[in-house]
Amino acid sequence: MSRKKQIIGGPLVINGRTLSLSKAVRAGDLVYLSGQIPMRDGAPMTEGSIEEQTRVVLDLIKGTLDEAGCSLGDVVKAMVWLRDREDFPGFNEVYGEYFPNEPPARSAVLNQLLVDIRVEVEVVAYSPQ
Repeated sequence: MSRKKQIIGGPLVINGRTLSLSKAVRAGDLVYLSGQIPMRDGAPMTEGSIEEQTRVVLDLIKGTLDEAGCSLGDVVKAMVWLRDREDFPGFNEVYGEYFPNEPPARSAVLNQLLVDIRVEVEVVAYSPQ
C-alpha cells in the first residue's frame, strides 16, 4: 500500500480562477474534502434559499466522493458553516434527506463566510482501499 497522498478531482476553480486547494485528498483510508460552497456554472450561488443551496452543496460533495470511490454512506464527519441562525432548520431538513441512516458526526457553527452564500460543508469519509 502506498503511503503517498492522492489528490482527487484536481484543484478547485471558481469564476475561472484556479484556487490553491484540492477538491479532495485521500490519505490512506480517509478522504478529506475541502469545504464545499454552492456553485452554479462555475460561480458561487449567491441566490436561492438555504434548502436550494444545501442541496447543491450536498450534490457536489456526493460527486466528489464518487470521484474518490466513496459514497455519502462513507462520511464519518461533517463540518457545517451557516451564515444565519434562522437557516439551521431548513439546512437540517435537507441534510437529513442525504444522511437518513447512521449519519456522520457533525459540528455546525455560525460564521461570516468569505463569499455571499448561506452554507459551506466539509466532510471526511472513511473508505478502506
